[in-house]
Amino acid sequence: MSGVLASAFGIAGRFGGVKVLLKSPAKELKPRHTENVFRTGGKSMVSVAHGKDVRTLVREAVAAVGGLGRMGIKGKTVLVKPNVLSGRKGPTTTNPDLVKETVKLLYEHGASRVFVGDMSALWKLPTRGNMERTEIAKAARDAGGELLFFEDHDWIRVKLEKGKYIREVDVTEWIFKVDRVINLPVIKTHSSAQYSICLKNFIGATNFRQRPYFVNVRHWEEVVAEINTAYAPDLNIIDGTTIMVEGGPWEGKEKETDLVIASGDRVAADVVGIALIKSFGLWRDAPKTPWEAGQIKRAVELGLGAASRKEIEIIAASPGDRDLTAVLRKIEKTI
Repeated sequence: MSGVLASAFGIAGRFGGVKVLLKSPAKELKPRHTENVFRTGGKSMVSVAHGKDVRTLVREAVAAVGGLGRMGIKGKTVLVKPNVLSGRKGPTTTNPDLVKETVKLLYEHGASRVFVGDMSALWKLPTRGNMERTEIAKAARDAGGELLFFEDHDWIRVKLEKGKYIREVDVTEWIFKVDRVINLPVIKTHSSAQYSICLKNFIGATNFRQRPYFVNVRHWEEVVAEINTAYAPDLNIIDGTTIMVEGGPWEGKEKETDLVIASGDRVAADVVGIALIKSFGLWRDAPKTPWEAGQIKRAVELGLGAASRKEIEIIAASPGDRDLTAVLRKIEKTI
């Protein structure tokens, strides 16, 4: 792309961002809360699948926590929310193969319509172009998914009753228009939020007005956690095929880990993801333990998920895989 075209796209993106900033919410609704149905013995299940075939990994990880049948997918509309921060491919953004297999699996379980949506960073709009460049758009279409670009749609105001640093947030209307929401984050470090996995991925479904950098830069991580009180995903399927272990969120040191993680508990999943990043020993801003990360500490205070290791059941979704056994051993030592 020429410098002139790149500048033109940048200007267009910023203009789109201004429109989002100026758009008032269509109405006010209560938070979207759902029960975590992926639990066993009072614990949140977190499954970890290992291998080279993403199609197999998605199916193994989801099956290991009980399968989509627990969510009652048949006849339901579903929003799949990947990370489409920019037009750069993974691990800046979610692996398109993960998106494709998730959409296919949903239709196989009887979903009536599956939407794939996100909103890119303020200065990286439009999302449409980023979805095309990352091949997430093609992956979604090939599986029968319908694309959504949140900047083109209405916003819903949600009051955050437990908020200390932020008291309200405008959320994409699509969180409330569908029957189920599946979160598809990627595992990566983040220079401002410390890390980005499940909790941070929801920020892409909120208006730029309430982004942490506008709300309170000194409490970025706490703001992320508090914004998550506006909703709860029905399932998190986490892209750990290639992860970012230092730097981020735009680019950084990458490691090919060939993992997919599934859980109904975004806090538990984030704890496992943080432990995975820490296992490489390259993360300069790493918390001493995953539980000491700012997002996690505030999320636990808010009751968003597991509060300790005792409340998590880690499941090897690829039985007999020695490499996975070694990875899980390192994760266990950290959490």
